[in-house]
This record gives sequence, structure tokens and C-alpha cells, in this order.
Amino acid sequence: MTPANSMAAVETVSVEIGGTAISLRTPDASFRQLLAYRYAGFVGNAYRPQFEFDIDLCAPSESASEDEVQVRIEGGDWLLQRGDFHARWRPAAGRGQIRQAHSPYAIDSVLRIVHTLILARQGGFLLHAASAIRDGRAFLFAGVSGAGKTTISRLAPSDTVLLSDEISYVKRHDQGFWAYGTPFAGELARAGENRSAPIEALFFLEKGPANRIEPLDATEAVRRLLRNILFFANDAKLVELIFQSACEFVSVVPVQRLIFVPDPRAWEIIR
Repeated sequence: MTPANSMAAVETVSVEIGGTAISLRTPDASFRQLLAYRYAGFVGNAYRPQFEFDIDLCAPSESASEDEVQVRIEGGDWLLQRGDFHARWRPAAGRGQIRQAHSPYAIDSVLRIVHTLILARQGGFLLHAASAIRDGRAFLFAGVSGAGKTTISRLAPSDTVLLSDEISYVKRHDQGFWAYGTPFAGELARAGENRSAPIEALFFLEKGPANRIEPLDATEAVRRLLRNILFFANDAKLVELIFQSACEFVSVVPVQRLIFVPDPRAWEIIR
């Protein structure tokens, strides 16, 4: 390996989520270490990543925590902006630039937005839901804040592989929909496992006095699903694709209501 190649390898961290590898390039050694630590389990040595971003670190805006995310397309480039980051990404060229604070939250947000845009065209989406694999099948658990996503994740049996307690990665395959692990942690403060499996069911969570599963009709299932899909771009074409994907998902994956008592016995009826 030549010195030039060695330097290039050191300056790039490749993060692969859902089978999509994105290389993050920065000359800042401390930030590369932060990336490698934060995305451990999802960091690889992709020879030819699908997309590459150059990262320029800067001081955050004083209003960074208050600014809303803005996502729009301009001349073939996607512009992603919040107080703590500003990114320009041209998917056709496979390249982009990110100017952001030295913060893991900024790069987390950029990666989530980029993946929502990628998935929209692939028939998938990011879902505000916990997910886990058991017996080779993936189960998703969605709900409003406080419904029990972290609780159901914490109560999972030892033979369960946690994919996420916060952001689930849903991707369409010829045989149906699959769930993939993500490094985007919630209250458990740990990344999911870099694994995948076909989705067996999606449950909308509610805490109650007894464990039971109730069906949801297709219309209600689509409505609830759309309410929990993460999507930031005001783009009519992509919004329509997301809607189509949600309808297709509900047509092939059982979507039910899971009322549960917050103890390990809840998992006895998840199958």
C-alpha cells in the first residue's frame, strides 16, 4: 500500500446501514474516532461505497437546537439544513459535502435524512419504532412517545436480537419487507445489531392491564404507519412513493395493536 492510499484510508470512515455504504471523509482525526466509536458494528471498509461525503467541521449556530430541519432539492442537489449542519448532496454523482458542528447528533441527523431519501425510491422507509429478530423473523413495535418502545426492547428475551429501540430500517425485497439494524439509539443508549430478517409483524403499542393482540383494519393501519414514518422532504413525488410503500407494506405484513403489561410475559404472545 502506498503512503497516499494509506492516508486516504485513514481519513475515511465507511458506515453501512441497510446494505447502503456511505463514506464519510474528514481530515479531523478526533472526529473520525468519534464516528468509528458511534457507528461501531456498522463501520466497514467498503471499496466502492454508494455515496461519499466530505465533512467540514465548524462552530454550531447559537440557535442550533431550535432550528427545524429543512430538506429541499435545488438543481439536482439535495440541500439539508439545520442550525448545526448544512449539507449538499448530489445522488446522481454519488457525492456530497457536509458542514457541521463537531457533534454526533448532527451527523446522525444527516445520515437519517439521506437514508430516508434513498429508501423512498427503493420502496422502503425509516420508521419510528423498535425492532428485533426472534427465530429468524423480525418484529416491529411502533407507538407514540411513552407507548413502550424502549420498555418492550428492554424486556426482550435473551434469544432476541435487538435491531433498534428507536429507528427501524424497513426495506422492500422481492419476497416482502425486511428490517435491518441501525446505529441510531434511543433511550437504551446502544446501537442495534447489524443484522436483518424478513418482517413477520408490526405492532402498535399500548400499555394496559393484560397482554393481548387486537387486529387493525387496513385503513387504520396505513394511517398509523404513515404517522410514524420519518420523512423530511417536501417533495410531492417522493411523498407519493412513501404512501404507496405504506399501502403495500400493510397489504403483506400483519399490522396489529399490542396491549401489554410491562413485564417479560408480554413476549409470550409475540409470534
